[in-house]
Order: sequence, then structure tokens, then C-alpha cells
Amino acid sequence: MSTLQVTWFFLIGVLFTGYAVLDGFDLGVGFWYLFTKKNKERKALIKSIAPFWDGNEVWLLAGGGALFAAFPHVYATVFSGFYLALMLVLYALIFRAVSIECRDKLTSPSWVKFWDYAFSFGSILPALLFGVALGNILRGIPLDKGMNFSGSFFTLLNPYALLIGLLGLFMISTHGALYIAMKNEGELVSKARRWARISWYIYMFLFILATIITPFTQPHLLRNYEGTPFLWSVPILTLMSIALIGFFNKYGEDFKGFIVSSISIVGHFSMVGLGLFHI
Repeated sequence: MSTLQVTWFFLIGVLFTGYAVLDGFDLGVGFWYLFTKKNKERKALIKSIAPFWDGNEVWLLAGGGALFAAFPHVYATVFSGFYLALMLVLYALIFRAVSIECRDKLTSPSWVKFWDYAFSFGSILPALLFGVALGNILRGIPLDKGMNFSGSFFTLLNPYALLIGLLGLFMISTHGALYIAMKNEGELVSKARRWARISWYIYMFLFILATIITPFTQPHLLRNYEGTPFLWSVPILTLMSIALIGFFNKYGEDFKGFIVSSISIVGHFSMVGLGLFHI
């Protein structure tokens, strides 16, 4: 690749990593939203992300625009191949945004309940499908001679991609629970720490499982590690940061837990970049 292409590859990685860290806690809050039945606590959850959620999504728009400008063939292939999945994500994000604005416009229980479910599922679905899409990109997308996607929606739902999707979902849910604990007080903080502990166990397990499976099923992702031992520091530091999440959460260090959770997300995307980068 040329110097310009390498620069854009890095910049696009920064944009998507920024989106995962920043909008990740928004989506994570939505994951846990239905786990509390108290209307006061649900309002507190929405209030905690209200100043940030729309600004955080700008990172996704910037990343998509940069991908179109720098690598139009990649943009065209991914967006055409993942068309149905991306439409589901788009509608989920739309309903999620509208639910934040419309939930309290009426006091009708059915009205509030509808928008509560829209907010929660509008957060969970993108978190899962973004991970599934990333898993397919890591695995390799089936293309014909014309660089067109030759599979179907169900081709994308392969075991490896679903594993990465679940890993991404619980990464985000852990991140969101730590954010809830950091931004709130009282009983909701205790609940959030418990949510973070449960999600963290699954997050750690899925990360270890994916780390074990990847060299056997996707050996092409390790080509940059061969002959470059210091690159192994990235997955090691990522694992350490995930481990520290549990430590800080156990002792109520919510801010530190949120920071190391953010570092773990950066670590994940660094590993993705190392797996995909090839000159």
C-alpha cells in the first residue's frame, strides 16, 4: 500500500475505535435498560447519556465517510454485501434515537413501554450486528470475480462471526454497566456493579475463547505477528485490561474500571487492525 493508503487505514481505524469507545457506553446503557423495572432508574439511565449520545454517533458517520473516500471498493463491497444487516442497524439506531426524545411525551403505559423496548433493542441489535460484521471481515467475505458479494444474509451468520458478535456485545455491555456505575448514585450504582461483574465474566470467557480459536480457524490474521514478537504485547495488554475491569469493579473504582474498559476496546481494534493490515 502507498503511504497515503496506510495513513487512511490508520485514520479510519481511529474513527471506528473512537465510535466503539464513545457510543459503546451509550449502547451498553441500552443493553441494561430493561433490567431495571423502576421508572425513576430508567429515566436516570437516559439522562446519563442524553448530553452525549447524538455526538458520539458522529464518529460512525465520519468513519463511514472516510471509508468511502479512501477505500471506495471496500465501502461498496461491504455495504452491498451487508445490506440487510446494515438496514437493520440503521432502523435500530433510528428507533433508539426517537425513543429518547418521544418516551416521555405521553404518560400512557403502553406508549412508554413501546419506546422502552425500542430504546433497549435499538441498542442491543447494533452492538451485536457490528460485531458480526467485523467477524465476517476478519474471516473473509465471499466475492465473485466482479468483487461482488456472492453469499447471503445467512452466510454472514457463521459460527466465527457470531462469536465475535457476542464478544462485541458483552464488551459493550460491560462498558455500559461501568458507565452507569460511574454516572449515578444509590441503589442504581450497586445494580450496575453487579451487571458489570456478570457481563465481565462472559466478556473474559469469550475473549479467551476467540483468542484460542482464531489461530486455528483464521491463521491469516496472524501473518503480521510472525517474526515480530513485540506485536504480541497488544493481545497481552488487552487481556490485562479486561482482567483489571473485574478488579476495579470489585473494589468500586468505577472511573478506573471505565478507563481500562476503554483501553480494552482500543486493544481489540488494534488487534483487528494488525490482523487486516497487509502491505
